[in-house]
Amino acid sequence: MEFSSRLLENLVNEIATLPGIGKRTALRLALHLLRQPENRALQLSEAIRRFRTEIKRCHICHNISDTETCSICANPARDHATICVVEDIRDVMAIEHTGQYRGVYHVLGGLISPMDGIGPGDLFIDSLVKRLSSGDVNEVIFALSPTVEGDTTSYYIYKQAGHLPLRFSSIARGIGFGETLEYADEQTLARSIQNRVPFDQSLKF
Repeated sequence: MEFSSRLLENLVNEIATLPGIGKRTALRLALHLLRQPENRALQLSEAIRRFRTEIKRCHICHNISDTETCSICANPARDHATICVVEDIRDVMAIEHTGQYRGVYHVLGGLISPMDGIGPGDLFIDSLVKRLSSGDVNEVIFALSPTVEGDTTSYYIYKQAGHLPLRFSSIARGIGFGETLEYADEQTLARSIQNRVPFDQSLKF
């Protein structure tokens, strides 16, 4: 792809680094920005700058937040004795969208995947075990994608905290094996939360 402007080429190359965006789409977006009023493009760049420099992770659950404690953890109306363990913030958004869950969350920041070089120490597992050991939690819901990595992560956490007097459950397998949670339809995801099963009954190891 030939460019008449180095500035345009640089912008296209940067946009094309985003997931799911190729060079042609990146060029279309860049030219769209060029057609917009200058202040519109500056507003976009400022929004990106502020997001990258000011975003925080909740010090309790590790969800992204504008403040040190996210709105879910800070909400006294939520059931803080029930923790739903998820891979990342997209899963929090998916479950919240169902309107069927009133507990709180713990965002791991990924899944254990030795092939990708991701071990337990790379995730927010230690802080989860600490939360579970506090005595304030009654139930842990594993809402990880039904993949080998998801099952491995659930099992590892269960081995770390299974001795605690807690109820461990897993979302029902209305979600097919190998599917990621964020792409499940709302009704299937809602039923999976409502019909969760004891975790030890879902072990395949």
